[in-house]
Amino acid sequence: QVQLVESGGGLVQAGGSLRLSCAASGSIFSINAMGWYRQAPGKQRELVAVSTSGGSTNYADSVKGRFTISRDNAKNTVYLQMNSLKPEDTAVYYCNVNLLRGLRLYDYWGQGTQVTVSS
Repeated sequence: QVQLVESGGGLVQAGGSLRLSCAASGSIFSINAMGWYRQAPGKQRELVAVSTSGGSTNYADSVKGRFTISRDNAKNTVYLQMNSLKPEDTAVYYCNVNLLRGLRLYDYWGQGTQVTVSS
């Protein structure tokens, strides 16, 4: 079993900042990637940012230059620093951990944390 515990969401005014955290625990042997997704009402879940164990990062075009993903591998924790927030960033943010077990990859999801940006 793998557990993901998220924290850091909340209500912020446009232009403000928030930092999300996600700590993974349990049967973690090999993390392939850790990332953040979000889902706004009436929309599909979308990738926000991902950090691979190879050291690369990828961001959605809409957040480039404003959001930064980072990891503390010793703590199996991933962070998302969100600056210059916009009302369109309002969504439920989900942490994702992609684990390699044998020859297969498995996805695990956090419970989600609400981020609301007021105009």
